[in-house]
Amino acid sequence: MRVLGVDPGLTRCGVGVVEGVAGRPLTMLGVGVVRTAADADLGSRLVAIEQGIEQWLDEYRPEFVAVERVFSQHNVRTVMGTAQASAVAMLCASRRSIPVALHTPSEVKAAVTGSGRADKAQVGAMVTRLLRLGAPPKPADAADALALAICHIWRAPAQNRLQQAVALQAVALQAQQVQLRVLKGRTS
Repeated sequence: MRVLGVDPGLTRCGVGVVEGVAGRPLTMLGVGVVRTAADADLGSRLVAIEQGIEQWLDEYRPEFVAVERVFSQHNVRTVMGTAQASAVAMLCASRRSIPVALHTPSEVKAAVTGSGRADKAQVGAMVTRLLRLGAPPKPADAADALALAICHIWRAPAQNRLQQAVALQAVALQAQQVQLRVLKGRTS
């Protein structure tokens, strides 16, 4: 499985590509940051993020895109910028029919470090260790993007099994409802 992780942000949008399957060593294929100038107008910044993500999609051809789920922060302006960059990443992937998964920061931290309360240094250290890198990726946004990709690779099999179980349960419930209708028809 090849996953592009995106840590959304207007000034620095972290991107990282990881390949592998759960339970096996993972491989980093690329890591970086799409940057925009803080003094540029919003539209130009969003276009620059789109162009950057499109380049990553063209170069690495991921099967999935994992984006950090935007959560409420105290600074509404920061939340809005993060949400806008997140939407650009989802749009780019969806335009290519690449499935998008959203993971909360605590899900990512827990998957990579074992604790949903880990700090950025702990996440960077574990990403370095898990991907067998010489040093933590810089800036932290790049390490966070790799952590998102790792989280998705590790969580996807369980999520798929849950989705299949829910679908099977729905089919079984429909079959049961049909049987009840048939039985009601016989007793009437």
